[in-house]
Amino acid sequence: MKRISYLVLTILIPLTACKREDRGFRVSAPAANSIQRVSMSPIHPGGSAKPDPVYNEYEENGYAMSEGKTLFSQMNCVGCHSHGGGGMGVPLMDDTWIYGSKPEQVFATIIEGRPNGMPSFRGKMTDNQVWQLVAYIRSMSGLASQDAAPGRDDHMQIGPPENSRKTSEPKQSDKPKSM
Repeated sequence: MKRISYLVLTILIPLTACKREDRGFRVSAPAANSIQRVSMSPIHPGGSAKPDPVYNEYEENGYAMSEGKTLFSQMNCVGCHSHGGGGMGVPLMDDTWIYGSKPEQVFATIIEGRPNGMPSFRGKMTDNQVWQLVAYIRSMSGLASQDAAPGRDDHMQIGPPENSRKTSEPKQSDKPKSM
């Protein structure tokens, strides 16, 4: 009888044990190839059907956001956007997004570039790298998951960590600020 109870316990314990942390270092990128146009307004050719939103899994992955943070410095985004607070480029920590705050809109901005100074990064980064950068950029204004956090920069205390900032609904701006 004891053998049967031990056998039952050895089978049941692994089945009822808590789920271990899942570290997704190889998260598949969103459907990056499906974004072929830049959406500038709610008016779409071919009727009123809106495209399906793109879900960026990297926004729930701390490692991917940390890689995006590294890319933000390596691709010299800091030179214009000054760690997200703005400078020559627009601020990325506020609630005003000129070209949209959805992941696919931020992706299109990075790939295509924008008038008045934002260069195109097409061909300079892989799609996975761009999606990591998108996840980090959205985390600056509190739009990414609060559960995942990019790596800390202890030498630069410019505000609360990216994932701890207050989430505010981005507003659509009509035009960029004059330089």
